[in-house]
Amino acid sequence: MRLLNPAAPLRRLYRYGFRHRAQMRWAVFCSIMNKLCDLAPEILIGAAVDVVVRRDQSFLASAGLVDPVWQVGLLGVLTLLVWGGESLFQYLYQVAWRNLAQTMQHELRLDAFAHVQKLDMAFFEDRSTGSLVSILNDDINQLERFLDDGANRILQISTGCLGVGAVFFAIQPTIAVLSMLPMPFIIAGSFWFQYKAEPLYAEVREKAGLISARLANSLTGIATIKSYTAEDREAVGLAADSDTYRKANGAAIKLSSAFIPVVRMGVLAGFMVTLVYGGWLALEGSLAIGAYSVLIFLSQRLLWPLTEMGSTVDLYQRAMASTRRVLDLIDTPAPALDQGQPLAVADVKGDIRFDGVSFAYAGRDRVLEDVSAHIPAGTVAAFIGTTGSGKSTLAKLLMRFYEPARGQVLLDGVPIATLRLHDLRRAIGFVSQDVFLFDGTIAENIAYGAIGRAGPVDAAEIERVAKLAEAHEFITSLPQGYDTLVGERGQKLSGGQRQRLSLARAILKDAPILVLDEATSAVDNETEAAIQRSLETIAIGRTTLVIAHRLTTIRHADQVFTVEDGRIACVRGRVG
Repeated sequence: MRLLNPAAPLRRLYRYGFRHRAQMRWAVFCSIMNKLCDLAPEILIGAAVDVVVRRDQSFLASAGLVDPVWQVGLLGVLTLLVWGGESLFQYLYQVAWRNLAQTMQHELRLDAFAHVQKLDMAFFEDRSTGSLVSILNDDINQLERFLDDGANRILQISTGCLGVGAVFFAIQPTIAVLSMLPMPFIIAGSFWFQYKAEPLYAEVREKAGLISARLANSLTGIATIKSYTAEDREAVGLAADSDTYRKANGAAIKLSSAFIPVVRMGVLAGFMVTLVYGGWLALEGSLAIGAYSVLIFLSQRLLWPLTEMGSTVDLYQRAMASTRRVLDLIDTPAPALDQGQPLAVADVKGDIRFDGVSFAYAGRDRVLEDVSAHIPAGTVAAFIGTTGSGKSTLAKLLMRFYEPARGQVLLDGVPIATLRLHDLRRAIGFVSQDVFLFDGTIAENIAYGAIGRAGPVDAAEIERVAKLAEAHEFITSLPQGYDTLVGERGQKLSGGQRQRLSLARAILKDAPILVLDEATSAVDNETEAAIQRSLETIAIGRTTLVIAHRLTTIRHADQVFTVEDGRIACVRGRVG
């Protein structure tokens, strides 16, 4: 059963691409026809030799065309048709396979990326960004290379073996049997190679993912690396990972390189049988010279392509290792975003209740223990506490980034676990301590808050929310204003500027619930004061949760929950 394992990813890939079965069948047909046309010239050469040697006693003469001149003329026409057909079908199969490869690559990448975005936050705890990027990019590209060329090569080798085998048996069954004796050993060797190579190529893909992860981490943290003058340390780390990848590849290369010489000896044995035994039969007159010529030519067309099986299987194994990683990612269970009770954002009042909530991150001690809190609609509630006390986890549970181990969170009296996840998150504006800006303009980053709304957002509305977030002044001071590019992750802006844009984005979303998770913990006093002034305006008419560890941040809160060791230690009224 283990020997069948390498085909399992191929079956999964076929099921995935079943909607393209018509295009697959057309590509397969063109590959087969191209190979049949490719084999025909050897048969025509044998027929030509037969005409020259036997003239009016040739095979074509027995078919009714007696004149040797007409026989040669017919062979010329057939040769033209065969070569034309081979060229035509080569063009057609290349177009078909390459288009199929591009389509499958495109759809796999989109489906995998869309699925990754649906996975809950717990999935990302044990996986690096670089590893996921490696799957979404490198592995899918590896699969594209196989569909672009490898699938056609497998089909052509198979077609060649069957086609040539049929001609051999038709001409001389004994030679056919003897020349094909090496084939079972070659095929068995291919399966053995697959069996041995599968774990090697799986390891190669894993090591490639580690390199991608290290590169992503290093480039993202380049400022930290430079500040600690740790360039040499990072280079050493990359060298170690790259060397591990090189060694993993080396083991696979060593195995695949040994395969071809072994196959070559099997090919030689089959060819020698045809050459020697067929020649002996031709000398004694029991095998026609033309037929002997066909067998000699076709024996090479039968056996020599098998030497390509090593590289073909090598390509196949790499592609199947990548296919398994991509499809395993797509098959990872994800919460259904569109299932559950619909929630109209306009009808949300914003009454929030945490009812006996307990939670622990995977592999860690419990973060929250039997937490109960009620935030009436339209009020400002603050959660304060030391780092690691669990206050930010409450916001993540409200957003359903995670699910509580016990208890439940209710919105307007309805358990949020029963609501459509998309609808729930549309009802919440979220401003995090770790601001993420996309590599685009300031206006585009603010407009991100309008996703899901009908119609485009205009410049006037973007400017309005920027003023509410007290970001308009610094934006207009920039040379390109709202068209200023912020750079990757907003690196061209200061931390305070990024935070104000994040707040403007959340204001534009105009959600009935606003969550500020340590939004002022890493900003200067001026930015904190600006955010405080903005909150006095934007908190009106909506439920606001402020998570902080400084009292200045929560002085306008209607109630303050102090979180200690995962529990609500006390509740106070307005402090400012």
